[in-house]
Amino acid sequence: MSKKKKTIFICQECGYESIRWMGKCTNCNSWNSFIEEVKQPKEQRGIGASTTQKSTKPLKINEIVSEKEPRITTSMREFNRVLGGGIVPGSLVLIGGDPGIGKSTLLLQTSAQIADKKLTVLYISGEESMQQTKLRAERLAINTDKLYVLSETNMHQIIHQIEEVKPDFVVIDSIQTMFKEEVTSAPGSVTQVRESTMELMKIAKSSAIPIFIVGHVTKEGAIAGPRMLEHMVDVVLYFEGERHHTYRILRTVKNRFGSTNEMGIFEMKELGLQEVMNPSEIFLEERSGGAAGSTVVASMEGTRPVLVEIQALISPSSFGNPRRMATGVDSNRVPLLMAVLEKRVGLMLQNQDAYIKVAGGVKLDEPAIDLAIAISIASSFRDQPTNPEDIFIGEVGLTGEIRRVSRIEQRVQEAAKLGFKRVICSENNLDGWTVPAGIKVVGVKTVQEALKLGLGE
Repeated sequence: MSKKKKTIFICQECGYESIRWMGKCTNCNSWNSFIEEVKQPKEQRGIGASTTQKSTKPLKINEIVSEKEPRITTSMREFNRVLGGGIVPGSLVLIGGDPGIGKSTLLLQTSAQIADKKLTVLYISGEESMQQTKLRAERLAINTDKLYVLSETNMHQIIHQIEEVKPDFVVIDSIQTMFKEEVTSAPGSVTQVRESTMELMKIAKSSAIPIFIVGHVTKEGAIAGPRMLEHMVDVVLYFEGERHHTYRILRTVKNRFGSTNEMGIFEMKELGLQEVMNPSEIFLEERSGGAAGSTVVASMEGTRPVLVEIQALISPSSFGNPRRMATGVDSNRVPLLMAVLEKRVGLMLQNQDAYIKVAGGVKLDEPAIDLAIAISIASSFRDQPTNPEDIFIGEVGLTGEIRRVSRIEQRVQEAAKLGFKRVICSENNLDGWTVPAGIKVVGVKTVQEALKLGLGE
C-alpha cells in the first residue's frame, strides 16, 4: 500500500524544513524564503532507497593503503595552481560567478585542452542548445573529436549518457537547471539541487570521473541554493571580476586537495581567456610616481606573492561624522589603523574623511597590508609622497608596534624582481633568510619609525 504524499515547506536559503509556512526562517533568519514542496515517500525517493548497500568494516589507519593518482593538468598553469596542481580524478568541483563573467568560456576552454590530451570530455549544458555551444567553440577556435556536447536537464538522461560515453571529464552547466523526475519541486529549488548534486557526487566517487559544476550566484555574491551544496563538493571556486574590465580572478574558497588561498589571474580576449603569468606588473603598470597617498605592498595570495598598489585619500569632513570607506580591504580595518595613527603618532584624523582603495580590483584580507595602509593614510594627510621604489610589509598592533609576517623571503624576491630598491618591514622578520641582490631590507619596530623612513622625515 503506497504511502500518502506529505506537503512541507522548505527554506530556499538553508534547507530548513517546516510543516507550516513561516515568514521568517528560525534557522538562518531569512525572510520570505519558504516554498511549498511535496515530500516523496521513502520507497519512491531518488537515491537508491530499495537497493542493498555493501557493508564495510572499519580499518586501522595504518592498514589503509593510500593511492595517489596522477592529476589531470590543463595548458593553463594558473588554472592548475588554483586547483592545487591539477584536476584530481573523482573530484566534484563547484564554480560560481556573476552572469556573463566567463564561467562557461573558462570550462569550455578547459574541456578542449583536456580533449587535446586524448581524453574524452562530456560537456552538458542545461542553459544553451548544442548549436549555441558550437558557436562559442568556433569563437574560441576549438576543434577536437574528443569533446562531446549534450543539451539536457534530466538527471536520469545525463546519468545514462555518462554511462554510455564513459568520459574522463564532465562539465555540468548549470546545477540550478538540473532536475530529477522523482522530486516534484521545480528545478533550482533546495531539494532538486541537493538530490542532483548527490547523484553527481556518487558518479564522481564511484567512477573516478572529475565533474565540474557551474553554480549561479545571488545578488550578494554567494552561490545560490542551499549552503550544504558547498559542503557536499570537494572544491569551491569563485570567478570574479568586473564585466567592463578584461581581467578576471579565479579564487579558491574550499579545496580538499590543496591550499584555500590560491588565486589565478586571467584576461578576457577575443579568443577567450588567457592566463596572466605576472599579475604584479599589471596591478602596478598604471601607478603614478610621486603621488601622495600611494604605497605598494607585497601580499601573499596562496603560495604566490603579488605586488599591489594601495591608495588613500584623506580630506577634511563637511559633516560631524566623518566617512570611512574602503574598497578591496576590510572596512573595519581602516578606522582601527586611523585610531592607531591618532594615538601613537599624533595625526589629527578625527575630522577627516578617509577613502582607501586597492588598485586593480583585488581583494586583500591578510594582516601584512596594515603598514602599507597606515603609510598611505599618513602620506595623503600630510600631502607627502612616498618613495616609489619602497615597499611596506607588516602588521600593525594597537600599541603601534610592527609585527612579523609570514613568507617574507618570497615577498622580497618578488619586489626585487620588479625593480624595487627598499623593503620596510618588521625588525623581527630580518633573521633566518638571505636578502636578494639589488634590494635593501630595513627593519622597524613601531609605526613612528616606519613613517620617518617612508615619508623621509
